[in-house]
Amino acid sequence: MSAHSIPRHIAVVMDGNGRWAQKRFLPRVAGHRQGVEAVRALIRSAGEHGVESLTVFAFSSENWQRPADEVSFLMDLFLRALRDEVQKMHANGIRFRAVGDTSVLDDETRRLIDDAERLTAQNLKLKFNVAVNYGGRWDIEQAVAKAAGLGDSSRFAEFLAFAGQTDPDLFIRTGGERRISNFLLWQMAYTELYFTDTLWPDFGADEFEKALAWYAIRERRFGKTSDQIRETVPAAL
Repeated sequence: MSAHSIPRHIAVVMDGNGRWAQKRFLPRVAGHRQGVEAVRALIRSAGEHGVESLTVFAFSSENWQRPADEVSFLMDLFLRALRDEVQKMHANGIRFRAVGDTSVLDDETRRLIDDAERLTAQNLKLKFNVAVNYGGRWDIEQAVAKAAGLGDSSRFAEFLAFAGQTDPDLFIRTGGERRISNFLLWQMAYTELYFTDTLWPDFGADEFEKALAWYAIRERRFGKTSDQIRETVPAAL
């Protein structure tokens, strides 16, 4: 696979943890725990392929509506991941960033997020974004409010949660659903959308390769014609 066919930024909705567990007669939280292993594998694969940015949807602003015990487990799982994984990410040149309305999180979680972002701020191998208490509509609304406060609507994009980062080239959703579920609504205007029935805990290196292979044959026109795109593609050396 050539370098130009690798997406610079990949966004992922990690769906299917609960169903993975239920199929094995396990509690739903067991699926979330196994899903963390799949995240580790994805980070490794993305780094090996030269992906610049990887964004995962860990907890949406709508997920607070889930059963209280599951929400509590997910928040605790995120907290433990911050404690256990950040030093490893730093050692591997990965820059960590939490994106979303983190003001509602507890003090310890916010402190660990701040520590992780400061520690890894200069790392260049891979930008790893975790969307937590994030929603695409929230992102647009808060950016509009900030721009309106300055009386300068032209600066709207500067206030989006992902300002300064490239828009996703490839969106991956596991678990069989065919929707983006309020994720990166502004940023995914021209993103290629890849859906797979594979449940998230089973999404390993082979499944990631399938997604990249699918992306590599897509023709990204951004409003242009196919002929215009072919005219701008450099000839093979």
